[in-house]
Amino acid sequence: MERIKSAASFWRVCRANWRFTSQCQRSLTSLSANPILNDHENLVLVEGNAASRTAILNRPQVLNALNTSMGVRLQNLYKSWEEDHNVGFVVMKGSGRAFCAGGDIVSLHKFIHEGNIDECKEFFWTLYSFMYMVGTYLKPHVALLNGITMGGGAGISIPGTFRVATDKTVFATPETLIGFHPDAGASFHLSHLPGHLGEYLGLTGAKLNGVEMLSCGLATHCTLDSKLPLIEEQLRSLLTDDPSVVESSLQNFGDIVHPDQASVIHRIKTLDKCFCHETVEEIIDALETEAGKTGDMWCVATLKKLKDAAPLSLKVALRSIREGRFQTLDQCLIREYRMSLQGISGKITSDFREGVRARLVDKDSMPKWDPPSLELVTKDMVDEYFSPLSSSEPELELPTQQREAFI
Repeated sequence: MERIKSAASFWRVCRANWRFTSQCQRSLTSLSANPILNDHENLVLVEGNAASRTAILNRPQVLNALNTSMGVRLQNLYKSWEEDHNVGFVVMKGSGRAFCAGGDIVSLHKFIHEGNIDECKEFFWTLYSFMYMVGTYLKPHVALLNGITMGGGAGISIPGTFRVATDKTVFATPETLIGFHPDAGASFHLSHLPGHLGEYLGLTGAKLNGVEMLSCGLATHCTLDSKLPLIEEQLRSLLTDDPSVVESSLQNFGDIVHPDQASVIHRIKTLDKCFCHETVEEIIDALETEAGKTGDMWCVATLKKLKDAAPLSLKVALRSIREGRFQTLDQCLIREYRMSLQGISGKITSDFREGVRARLVDKDSMPKWDPPSLELVTKDMVDEYFSPLSSSEPELELPTQQREAFI
């Protein structure tokens, strides 16, 4: 097997020193005792090759939406592969027509309705911990983002080494449309996009295709869906742990692509002009002014997206992305964990429950937001989203001393 000796030595030392935090162990123990979760191995399938392992998200009936059991299995698999000197790199993909549509928020909605908040906490704790693992993984990581890639799907892939988008990829962070906030590390990767593209995506939930993902840096490679079998075959033949070798292999199947003329990528100047402002109200005013001057239908469509979102979520999302610009991945995840628990608690608003009900449960697409307008969103409401949890509620703990984020 091709190996860079110094890198391999470094990895062996890191693998020997690393252990899961006690909180993650608590999560694994409690979940393994639950008979409902005994079938969790089928939720993430494994393909093994000479020098690589492939994790296959396997809930195609719900677009591979992530649940706690999947997070536990992924943690176990990735830990064992990282410690196995025979495994050079790891691949992740989804089954069916999606890579991963995000977290299983319908189940979260059910837990909240039943008053089972502990299950919700376990969900966020487990998945955010795994996202940090991907962002600090000691071996090359390749995510094949074919199909729908939203929310948590981005969270378990974008922190990794390589992200391969295709002509079938659809990316979005639509959390404000369900009364939540862009989470799963979104405040980190959105805030590092060119200009104010991250604010636009986070507030509106707008979609990007694979070419656009490559253009703005969310993807590292872009290819045709029809070439994925060739890419996977090539990856299976590699005997290496060298990221440059993996990258060269992926480049062999890359395509020279350019965003369509209607793409938001060609509207960065206008986007920056409107989304650079400090408040959501100022952003909306700028869009309305621009639409009035130019008749630009992109501005009109963007205004409609903002109108459909939860007012409180818009203000929370804007602040979160702006804070993420000056924070590390672990700091963003720890803050987002706090925000997520505040968001589902019902103490500030019931927007999350209402948004999921309207968009995914009853599907009437008529959420009743509380508060219903931007002018009724107070500073205290936004501040509470970011406030520390109660003294009896532990903050998310990540192994930052043992695993330092590379990004």
